[in-house]
Amino acid sequence: IAATQPSTDWHLKENAREHHTSKFSSEELIVRRGQAFTVTFNGTERPEQNLIFIAETGPKPSKATKTLATFDISSTASKEGWSAVLQSSSSNSVSISISSPHNAVIGRYRLSVQSGSSSPTSLGTFVLLFNPWSSGDDVFLPNKSECEEYVLEEFGIIFAGNKNRISSFGWNFGQFQGDILNICLSIMDRSLYYRQDPVTDVSHRHDPRYLGRVLSAMVNANDDQGVVLGNWSGKYEGGKNPSSWTGSGEILQSWKKSGFKPVKYGQCWVFAAVLTTVLRCLGIPTRTITNFSSAHDADGNLRVDEFYDADGNHLERGADSVWNFHVWNESWFTRNDLGPSYSGWQVLDATPQEQSGGIYQCGPASRYAIKEGEVDLDYDSTFVFAEVNADCMYWNYDSATGKKTLIFSKSTEIGASISTKAVGRDDRVDVTSDYKYEEGSAKERDTFKKARKKLGLEDKFDPTAPKLEEIEQKPDISGKFKVAGSLEVGKDLNLLLVLENLQSDAKTVNVNMTAWSTLYTRRRVNQIWKDSISVTLAPKEEKQFPIKIKYPEYQQQLTTDKTIQVTALCHVEDGIQVLVKRNITLDNPAIDIQVLGEAKVNKEVLVEVVFTNPIDMEVKDCVLQVEGSDLVQGILELRIPPLKASEKSSTKLKLTPSEAGPKHLLVNFSCDKFADIKTFKMVNVIN
Repeated sequence: IAATQPSTDWHLKENAREHHTSKFSSEELIVRRGQAFTVTFNGTERPEQNLIFIAETGPKPSKATKTLATFDISSTASKEGWSAVLQSSSSNSVSISISSPHNAVIGRYRLSVQSGSSSPTSLGTFVLLFNPWSSGDDVFLPNKSECEEYVLEEFGIIFAGNKNRISSFGWNFGQFQGDILNICLSIMDRSLYYRQDPVTDVSHRHDPRYLGRVLSAMVNANDDQGVVLGNWSGKYEGGKNPSSWTGSGEILQSWKKSGFKPVKYGQCWVFAAVLTTVLRCLGIPTRTITNFSSAHDADGNLRVDEFYDADGNHLERGADSVWNFHVWNESWFTRNDLGPSYSGWQVLDATPQEQSGGIYQCGPASRYAIKEGEVDLDYDSTFVFAEVNADCMYWNYDSATGKKTLIFSKSTEIGASISTKAVGRDDRVDVTSDYKYEEGSAKERDTFKKARKKLGLEDKFDPTAPKLEEIEQKPDISGKFKVAGSLEVGKDLNLLLVLENLQSDAKTVNVNMTAWSTLYTRRRVNQIWKDSISVTLAPKEEKQFPIKIKYPEYQQQLTTDKTIQVTALCHVEDGIQVLVKRNITLDNPAIDIQVLGEAKVNKEVLVEVVFTNPIDMEVKDCVLQVEGSDLVQGILELRIPPLKASEKSSTKLKLTPSEAGPKHLLVNFSCDKFADIKTFKMVNVIN
C-alpha cells in the first residue's frame, strides 16, 4: 500500500531566523550547513520507532560522493555526518532537529523518511548553503559585522575613474530578491564542469575553492554560454551599454528569461558585481575590489609594453595593456591545499582576460601569496601578481623600419589605490598594502625579484639591471600635464603642458600632442585633437603651455567611460625623446535625490529626483531608471521631457518600502548628451 503523503511543517520563520536566511523571499526552507534546523511532519504510525531519514542531492546521489545521507534518530547531533534528534512527538506528528555536517555539499536537497520496512515518503525539498557564522565551515568569518556586509548586504559601492581622480557608483547586488537563488543554482548546473561529469561536479560543491573557480568561468559567456557577454569595442548595438546597469538582478533574470542566452553587455565591474551576487547568495563572503592602473600582462613576463608613434599616438601593438581601473572579487575561505597562512581573502576574477586551464576563469589566488610573490601557487597567481606589480616599458615604434626604441620604464606605475567599500559604511577603504609592500621599498623590489625568479625570468630583461641595447639614457627635459579648471562633461577641458629643461644649456624641443577619447581600458576610440609646437628652453627653465579642448570638439567623440588620453611626445634636438601622458576621466554633472517625509514599511513615500541641464543646448531622450532592494519591485523606468539650456527637471516618484532598516535607492539618468549619470541615496526605513 502506498504510504500516505505526510504534511510537513518546515518552521520557515524560526529556521530562517536561526540560519540568517530571513531575507530570502521563498516558500522553500533555506538553511546553512553545520547547523540544526527543525522540521515537523505527521502521517507516520508510531513515529519514533525505526524512523530513517534520507537527504540527497544531485542527479545520482550516493554515499561515496557524499550526495546521499541516511540517518536515524540519535540522542545528540553528530559532529561528523548528518543526524536527527527527536524534539517532541504526539500520536500523529513528530518534530525532529536535523543537522548537516560542516562540509556538506551545498544545493537543493530532497528529504524523505522511511518507517520500518515501508518505502520512503517524501517530506519535500530544502536548500543548503555555506555558513560563515559557523566555526567549522571553510567560509567561517569570525567578525559578525563582516558577515552582515559580505553575505547579507544587498547594496555595494564600486570604485572607478582613475588613480588621480577616484569616482564611485552604487550597485544593487539583490542576492535575496525573487528568483535569484534558483538562478544561482541553475548557473552551477550549466557549467562545463557539470556538463562533462555531473556526479563529480556536484560532489565538489562542498568546497568554496572549487565553486569560486567554476563560477568565475560561468559569470562570463566565453566557453560555456555563461551569464554576461563582454564587449570592449565602444559600440554596444544589440544590447545594453555596460555602464547603464545598476544592479545584478536584471542581468540574472534576463539570462534566465532568454533561455540562458548570455546577456549583452558587460565590462569588468559588471562581471565582478554579478559574481558578488552569486557568491553572497550561496553564503560565501565576497566583495568587489578596484585596482587602479591595472596591468593586463598577456605574456606572463611581469612587464607591460606600450608603444607610441612619432606623433605621440598610443599604438595598439602587442597584447599587453594598462587599464585605468579593473574590478575583481575577493572571497573569504580557507586554503587547505596551501596551508593556513594562505587562507582568508582569495582573488577571483570573472572578467574574461586570459585563459586558465583552457577556459576563461581566474582564481582563487591567495591574496597573501600575491603580496609575498608566491606566483607559483594555485590558481593564476602570476596573472594577479602582474595586475598589481608589473613594470611598465614605454617604446617609440617606427612602423616604416619596425625599429623600437625604449623611451623610459617605470616600476611604480601599476597597482595604485586598491579600493573596496568599508564595512557598514558608504566609504572607500584602501587595501593596497594587503596586496604589496610599499612602492619603491627594498621589500617590494625583493618580492618582485622573487616572483621573476620563480617564473624563470631572472636572466631576461629586468628594468633594474638593463642590457646594453635597452639602457635608458637620462632625459634632458621633464614634462607633465597639469589640469587647469574643472573636469566636467559639458565644460571645456583646460590643461597645461609643463616642460622643464634639466640641463645647463638651452634646448630646442619639438612637441607632437594628441588627445584621444578612450575606453577605461585605455583603448583608443576617436581622435579629438592634435597639435605640434616647437619651443626653446633656456638653461634650467620651466615653461607652461596652455591647451584648451572645447566641449563641441570632444562632445561627439567621447565614450560613455568619459575618458581622454592626452600625450605629448617631445623630440629634443640631439637628445632622447620624452613622453608626457595623462589619462583624464571627466565627471558627469550631478543629480540629486531627496526623500520627502518618513519612509515606513508598507507605506507610500515620495522621492524627488532633480537634474539641471548644465550646458547651453537642449538635451533630449531623457530616461530615469530607479532600483533598490526592498524599496522598488524590479526597475522603474521614467521618460522625462527634453530640457532646455540650464533648465531644471524635478521628477517625483512613489515608493513603498517592504522591509525596515537602512536601504539604498539607486538612480541612473541618461540623455543624448550625458550617459549614465548615477547616484544613490540611503533611505532609513522604519516599522
